[in-house]
Amino acid sequence: MTAPRDHGGGIDAAATAHGGTRADWLDLSTGINPVAYPLPAITADAWTALPDQAARDTLESAARKFWNIPAGAGILAVPGASSAIAQIPRLAPAARVYIPAPTYNEHAASFAAQGWEITQDPAKAQASVLVNPNNPDGRQWQADATVGRLRVIDESFGEVTPDATLIAQAAEPGTVVLKSFGKFWGLAGVRLGFVIAEPALLDKLATMLGPWAVAGPALQIGAAALGDAAWADVTRSRLTDDAARLDEMMLAKGADLLGGTSLFRLYEVEDAVLWQARLAEHHIWTRVFPYNPRWLRLGLPAADGWARLSAALA
Repeated sequence: MTAPRDHGGGIDAAATAHGGTRADWLDLSTGINPVAYPLPAITADAWTALPDQAARDTLESAARKFWNIPAGAGILAVPGASSAIAQIPRLAPAARVYIPAPTYNEHAASFAAQGWEITQDPAKAQASVLVNPNNPDGRQWQADATVGRLRVIDESFGEVTPDATLIAQAAEPGTVVLKSFGKFWGLAGVRLGFVIAEPALLDKLATMLGPWAVAGPALQIGAAALGDAAWADVTRSRLTDDAARLDEMMLAKGADLLGGTSLFRLYEVEDAVLWQARLAEHHIWTRVFPYNPRWLRLGLPAADGWARLSAALA
């Protein structure tokens, strides 16, 4: 069995190493909104019946309006953006793919698994993957940075910077835009994501994923959340304020801000593993990166976690 790649989360392993139970831990290692969208009422048949076309249409209509998806582009709901990431390399013959590092590591892993060569030189690539805004540094891209016949734009964290979206490119043949639901709406366990692209590509991807890919409750939850623009506006404002608050706390303790989004912040410290271990003594889990010993990433605490983080940093 292949060893899991480096990601945030892993509270069970943190508890094994540092003590306590899951309930004792404050998980700041992910970029998931700590104040989740309130769950709507879910009809009984969402649990008991196979998902029908009407539920998918309702969700996809709400998504099309929320993201202002261009005419000519289709939309496909998927069981989490990661499910699409694993299949997208199969949409074109394997060659070279430009994936500028550092970035979310599942893209390179999925392309490599399908025989693609990863390159840092866009001039040599027949495909490209841009994470916009990028994880972990928050870098934003312009449309002219995409190259090749297959152009993937991963906007899993894009809801916090809607003005920077490249969604207008989705109608162009060969362009694939990914959207995540779990991060901004704080419901990662729902396992819902979206692929926006030309209909021909979406038909291929839908065949790969098989029928009834998205569960009935996820369809209803997603439709309610995407139809609630007021909640999204209030949430963006709160996240911006909370990110500034986190920066103030971390910079006061000697960390330097490198970037990020309002869902996660990337800091440079003298020894990231040491910082992680010290916070873990207080059952607070953060993210370090195997490729840079000075990078430490923190997500946002919920309202009841700020005092705990402040005490741990004291």
